[in-house]
Amino acid sequence: MNTTMDSGTVIDTPEGIQAFHLLSIKYALKLEAIGLRHSKGSVAKRVREMIGSKTRDKKALLSEYEQWLGTVL
Repeated sequence: MNTTMDSGTVIDTPEGIQAFHLLSIKYALKLEAIGLRHSKGSVAKRVREMIGSKTRDKKALLSEYEQWLGTVL
């Protein structure tokens, strides 16, 4: 029996790991913006603290976070 395994991407640098983490936060915030929950806590709250935003609108916060990501990635 011949079994093949798909090869995936390995992120093994500190910069790559941080980029993956920031992008996973982006997609969790996208879920919250459409009314779904990613986890028990609020991702939006963490994002507000991270980027220093005061907005309560999650769609506007997502836009701000995407702009912020463009400056750090």
